[in-house]
Amino acid sequence: MKPAQATRPPSQAEIQPLLNLLNSGRLAQAEASARSLLRTYPEAFILHNVLGVALEGQQKFLDAAATYRRAIAIDPKVAEIHFNLGVVLGHLDQVEEAIASYRQAVALKPGLAVAHFNLGIILQQHGRLDEAVDAYRRAIALEPGFYEALGNLGTVLQKQGKLEQAIATYHRALAIQPDARGYFNLGTALRDEGKHQEAMDSYLKALEIHPSYADAHNNLGEIFRDRGNMTEAIQCYENAMAIDPDHPNANYNMGEFHSLAKQYKEAIPYFERSRFEDFQERAMECLYKTERFDEFREKLNTMVHSGKKSMMLATLSTHHATNFGVVDEYNFCPDPMRFAWHTNIPELSAPDSPLLKEVLETIDRTPIAARMQGRLYAGMQSAGNLLKRPEPAFQQLAVLVKQKISEYCEHFADENCELIRSFPTDIDFSSSWYLKMKKGGNLGSHIHEEGWISGCVYLKLPKQKVHITDAGFAYSTHGDGYPKQHDDFPTEVVVQEVGDIVLFPSSLFHHTLPFSSDEDRVCVAFDLKPAVANR
Repeated sequence: MKPAQATRPPSQAEIQPLLNLLNSGRLAQAEASARSLLRTYPEAFILHNVLGVALEGQQKFLDAAATYRRAIAIDPKVAEIHFNLGVVLGHLDQVEEAIASYRQAVALKPGLAVAHFNLGIILQQHGRLDEAVDAYRRAIALEPGFYEALGNLGTVLQKQGKLEQAIATYHRALAIQPDARGYFNLGTALRDEGKHQEAMDSYLKALEIHPSYADAHNNLGEIFRDRGNMTEAIQCYENAMAIDPDHPNANYNMGEFHSLAKQYKEAIPYFERSRFEDFQERAMECLYKTERFDEFREKLNTMVHSGKKSMMLATLSTHHATNFGVVDEYNFCPDPMRFAWHTNIPELSAPDSPLLKEVLETIDRTPIAARMQGRLYAGMQSAGNLLKRPEPAFQQLAVLVKQKISEYCEHFADENCELIRSFPTDIDFSSSWYLKMKKGGNLGSHIHEEGWISGCVYLKLPKQKVHITDAGFAYSTHGDGYPKQHDDFPTEVVVQEVGDIVLFPSSLFHHTLPFSSDEDRVCVAFDLKPAVANR
């Protein structure tokens, strides 16, 4: 026989033992008790609520979602239940349903700050940054001391390239709660602005609060590296790995250090341990450079058929195919030389261009730290992400460069290759910097492993030349000391003018040619890449 179902709600005497079980963390017992009571009181909203919380606490998210939905069917006007449903739907990766639940919660109860906050989190996680900013701002307006919302807002603003706003927001959060994560985030934003010393100070504050913060040790090391102090950088990486032996970035950075020092055998285990970004390709490059071709080919074959989209894999595969006269089976970007594109930006190339003058003056007067660049001779490279800085000249230049990138994509739109098929849908500079060179200045051959499309805009060039190619830009499928069986690798040289822009696949080797006049050579270089899914 079915148990009799009461028409009255459960009494406080019946509910209180259930609540005691829940509040004491005895979730399995709370679940069993709630289910027992629900056989008598199937329409009792509070029992469905308690059962949902007990199930959620045991990570039984599917059952919890069904239970919260039954509670909503009984009373759809309780904001907190919609909030709870949003939480479990988030765990189930039912993104749109979770967002709808949070939105329903705040529609019913606009003052529920935590619902705005959680809505911001899930929107941020799925790249809907403008909506996330709005949600975090609403949470902060309701609770000005909500430092977690401030910290997350800072992170989103930083991702949007709004560095000044991000830094101000981090400072607001830290004024309320000076925590290690907050100082770490502030350090990353300051570093993006090219403010190395301030970034270093923030990382050190993070470590004062949390000495075992491996990420902060690693990032501090990267500041020392960018300043050219490799002894201190290595110590920081080792500090990070002492805390977390498998720390991705620290291991990768150590691999990169050994690789740049041509200690390829030592670099390989660090890259492999890192499992970070293009670690497999970097280890393969070390095999290739040490002419361990059989091992290299075995790994190349695996990678080519893995479906991974990678600039360094394209570089290695193309070089190997040309080097040994075999078919390039990766065929990521067939004939990459053909995808270099040289044009100009009229707003910069016009006679007496006011924008050109403003950009050059902004470069001269803006305090941006230098980033040490081992391949750069007689010159300096700026730190941070130049085209995401707030100065109007840089912002205007960024807009014009983005227009040219769009034209590049349109120019090659009919090409049936992965380079164009997976072209970044949102043009966002993953990195950008200026380069200043003086007499004799040049930049050695390299690729941009972390880019997809790279480019350079020319702002000042020497007028006095011994050779027409002085200070020119050269690109090739060979470079950076790769071993070669012959010299039959194509090379092109661009003789550029002020206001010109060159765009090219990041997999192409490129370098600059020296010049002998006393004039400066100034340009702005940049990378962009698709979303993480393509990396």
